[in-house]
Amino acid sequence: MATFDEELFLKGLEQRKATLGAEYVEKNLAAADEFTRPFQEAMTAWCWGFGWGDETIDAKTRSMMNLAMIGALGKMTEWELHCRGAINNGVTKEEIRAIIHAVAIYCGVPQGLECFRTAKKVLSDEASDSGAR
Repeated sequence: MATFDEELFLKGLEQRKATLGAEYVEKNLAAADEFTRPFQEAMTAWCWGFGWGDETIDAKTRSMMNLAMIGALGKMTEWELHCRGAINNGVTKEEIRAIIHAVAIYCGVPQGLECFRTAKKVLSDEASDSGAR
């Protein structure tokens, strides 16, 4: 059994909330049960504490890399989540478009179209949210 690294978890929790939003992260952690909690904790420590906690690559660039990689994998639920996070990290609409172009070129037009569909939904939601403020 792996040991729990609380320091890495707390570092990851801070970064995860900064990118994905505290409400989303807290909801996911609260919904974790005995079966899923170890994964939530490990993913928070490893992905967000170790990976995102390495300050060699800034959060905006890391978000752009993630959009390209997750788009290439075709994991659209995660792509949508990270698209929202990328906007939180300062990625612009034009940069999202350029990332999708790269995904389409290297992974195929159908995957690029999926990314555009999801990006349009996220950008529309963001515009609605900012209009409601």
